[in-house]
Amino acid sequence: MMKPFHRTTAAIAVALAVGLAIPVAITHTDAAQSPLLTMRDGIPSLAPLVDRVAPAVVNVGVKAKVDMANNPLFNDPLFRFFGGPRDNAPQERASSGSGVIVDAKEGYVITNHHVVDGATEITIRLKDRREVSAEVIGSDEGTDIALLKIEADNLIDIPIGDTQSMSVGDYVIAVGNPFGLADTVTTGIISALGRSRLNIEGWEDFIQTDAAINPGNSGGALVNLRGELIGINTAILGPNGGNVGIGFAVPTTMVKAVMAQLIEYGEVRRGQIGIIIGDLTPELAQSLGVDETQGAVVSRVQPGSPAEEAGLKTGDVVTQFNGTDLQGSNDLRNRVGLLTIGTTVKLTVVRDGKVRNINVTIGKPAQQTVERMQDRPSLAGANFSNTESDAPVKGVVVSGVERGSPAYQVGLRTGDVIVSVNRQDISNVEEFTEAMSGDKQAALFINRNGEDILIVVR
Repeated sequence: MMKPFHRTTAAIAVALAVGLAIPVAITHTDAAQSPLLTMRDGIPSLAPLVDRVAPAVVNVGVKAKVDMANNPLFNDPLFRFFGGPRDNAPQERASSGSGVIVDAKEGYVITNHHVVDGATEITIRLKDRREVSAEVIGSDEGTDIALLKIEADNLIDIPIGDTQSMSVGDYVIAVGNPFGLADTVTTGIISALGRSRLNIEGWEDFIQTDAAINPGNSGGALVNLRGELIGINTAILGPNGGNVGIGFAVPTTMVKAVMAQLIEYGEVRRGQIGIIIGDLTPELAQSLGVDETQGAVVSRVQPGSPAEEAGLKTGDVVTQFNGTDLQGSNDLRNRVGLLTIGTTVKLTVVRDGKVRNINVTIGKPAQQTVERMQDRPSLAGANFSNTESDAPVKGVVVSGVERGSPAYQVGLRTGDVIVSVNRQDISNVEEFTEAMSGDKQAALFINRNGEDILIVVR
């Protein structure tokens, strides 16, 4: 049975330890090909590799405010008399994870988003025991990557490797601070590549490894035998949050793309091309009359989208992205999602047995929600969002209404689906926002639990 996934953030570091397990199947040829792998009396050693990369892996100490649970005892006068808290004021918590210096000159440190999320204070502890404050340049929850910046002299960074050249079975080492034990090194192999649909992150293309990863390894380095960074350790699969030989790292192809946007914008500005896609299965390939075995099938092209403007059609099989083969729909989704808006990409598609190249420009993502109607004070207190693609009724759903708010008083209720405004059908929140602009009266046609309702908004 599948066990739950666990983040690998741990409590504040309390000790220093170094652990090293040497692979037993490294040959003399392997040692000769790796400049950081040496032979000592005929025995392979990773010591030069560890000496090179360990100074670039740091401890990330975090202080954050945590809201206290609203316990009814806190309001009991007797409980207060005996020293209970008088309110539910946020309490400070301390935690720690790992980070990797990727640019010594600029002082850039990569770690996980979940390590620094909500932090009020971040302290970086270097291998030489110096402690420096860090600022968050940007953080991306979707990939669980955060970029920090520190000011310090004599920093050592890790060169970023090419994850495209990796293979299952390649040796790797993980460096981090599990359970607060600084400079801990573990070894293993790449167990799998391109792991996705694990529901760990929104954008998944994980490297799976059996190198021991435990709480506190979050944000640490996964390194190849050339001493190059190939991944940022982020999660483990285990019964109690401990290592069972199944760990996951965000590949550096994704890290580099996220880092570039965080440096430029302070956030990741994801775009879209406006298609709904699925994996190419043997059954689909046969029905579509294509000989391809891998790719993404376009099941729908959204009207007015960059994909429609470029000429993509339902039933197209996308096999390559900028000349690189696609493994499936998740591969295409990740590649599009990591590019900035306005970037033009070349998609190789198979349509009616013919191969063609289509250039598509990444566009702005469709607006998904709106929390405040600027032009409609009478709708204050209501949130609106797009209906799901498989919803029986299309329109804009009222995702929440505050009781007693103006929106509640005009008659809106959570779950209402607004299907038209002034007899004009709407399909998303952008159309709804446009239809509600101005100060004229608006008639909202609503579907509520299968019944049609008319609400007039002034």
